[in-house]
This record gives sequence, structure tokens and C-alpha cells, in this order.
Amino acid sequence: MDLLNFAFMQRALLAAVLVGVTAPAVGIYLVQRRQALMGDGIGHVAMTGVGLGFLLSWSPVWMATAVSVLGAVVMELIRWYGKTRGDIALAMLFYGGMAGGVMFINLAPGGSNANLTSYLFGSLSTVSESDVTAICLLAAFVVVVTLGLRRQLFAVSQDEEFARVTGLPVRALNLLTAITAAVTVTVAMRVVGLLLVSALMVVPVAAAQQLSRSFAATFAIAVAIGVTVTIGGTVTSYYQDVPPGATIVLLTIGAFVALSVLAAPLARRRARALAAAHPGGDPAECAIPATRASGDEVGV
Repeated sequence: MDLLNFAFMQRALLAAVLVGVTAPAVGIYLVQRRQALMGDGIGHVAMTGVGLGFLLSWSPVWMATAVSVLGAVVMELIRWYGKTRGDIALAMLFYGGMAGGVMFINLAPGGSNANLTSYLFGSLSTVSESDVTAICLLAAFVVVVTLGLRRQLFAVSQDEEFARVTGLPVRALNLLTAITAAVTVTVAMRVVGLLLVSALMVVPVAAAQQLSRSFAATFAIAVAIGVTVTIGGTVTSYYQDVPPGATIVLLTIGAFVALSVLAAPLARRRARALAAAHPGGDPAECAIPATRASGDEVGV
């Protein structure tokens, strides 16, 4: 493949793989928590960090990480204490993040909205070596959190009250989930773009759920879909000269549609198999298992 002869494509493909792993790994918890659009909101806030990076001549990736983490913490605090006014506060936070990004980028020496475009929609040619270093470090943090604390994060995502009763630090874990989502947004912004990153966090998970209800299997399938579409979108963008972010998202939606079509006959086949296995008794889903090992029923 001739694209591997170019250093910028090597960097872009490495970044694409890391994005394909981290975005669904965090997204599965957001989907469980019914916060599918959280990534979109953090992406708006991260725009301010990108603008500040240009204005202060610092790394836009690290500055966006700092600002988006701060924004994610504020979002969690609003969720805890905002009550009826919480949606208004979140709206102001999101729109303020967008406005701040545009304002700061235009105040930067030689800055213009054109500088912001590659961060909004992704760009292959602008992924630098320093960006790859930052993406690798941030991606490592995301993988350690999402895999190392998967049981705790899953428990909190499923039922906060039950998790609290069992002694888990629910608020700390919620805050860690929000911070991890913020880090993931900045990992993905150079490839997918801030405005499209939420799709890569949510759609692969929704596609994986068409084939499996087990948490472990859904996690693995979602990551596999994420890596496949990010690599496929990056390669397609190189050969067809199309925007990488839009290409990746469209491929992800295509994967969701294909798996949705495939899931229907698979579900009918499983139903017939269950009916054949229990011809004269209760349906299998109504049966009470003799033993239940902790975590086995959800495949955590």
C-alpha cells in the first residue's frame, strides 16, 4: 500500500486505530447511562481549548484536554445539583464553548476560522508527531480506566442506587467516566473532528448491541467495529480525497444498518432454538438459574 510510504499517513493510521479503540470503549458506559450525547457537549467545550491553544501558542491538543476535562467536571456537577435549571446551564456551557473557540482562534496571531476547521471535522495531513504522542498517552489512560475499572463502571452505569448500597464510590466513578469521555474527545478530534466524535462513541456500541446483550461481547464487537471503520475511513479519505471524519461516521452508520438487518434472522433463529430446547415447559428466559456467579450473567 503506497499510503504507508508517507509519514503523515502512518501517523494518521496510528491515530485512527487509537480512536477506534478508545471511543467505543468509553461510549459503552455512556450508552448504559443514557448519556449518548455527552460526547457532543464535551466536543463543543473543547473548542475553547483549541482556540486558547492557538492564542497562547500552546499545544491545542493538551489545552483542549484541560478545558474539556474541566467542562466534563462542570457537567457532572450540574447533573448532581442543577435540578430543574440544569438543562439551561448545560446549554450555556455548550454554546459558550463554541463561541469561545471561535473568538480565541480569531484573536490568535494569524488565526482564522480556517485553523479551526481541521479540529471540527478532522484532517489527516495535519496530524503531527506531537499530536501522535499526546494521542498515545491519552489513549493509554482511557484504556486503563475502561478495562481496569470495567466492573465498577458497569455497576454504576446500570444502577447507581444499587452500586451505592454495595459500597462503590458512585460520584467518584461518575466523575471518572466524565473525565475519561473528555479525554476521548480530544484523542479523536484530529481524526474524526469535535463535531462528529460523539457518533463514534455511540453508534458502534448501538451496532454491537444488535448482535449481543452481553457486556463483554458488546464491548469487544464495538471496539472491533470502531477500529474497522476508522481505518477504512482513513484509507478511503486518502484515496478518494474526502473528509475523514464524515467518511468514518458514514461507515459507522452503514455498519449499524447492516448489523440491524443481520440481527433480525439471527434473533428468530435463536428463538426457534430456545423453543425446541424447551418444548413443554416455560420459556428459557423465564427459567430461574440454579446458580449465578457474580458478573457471569452480564459477561463483565
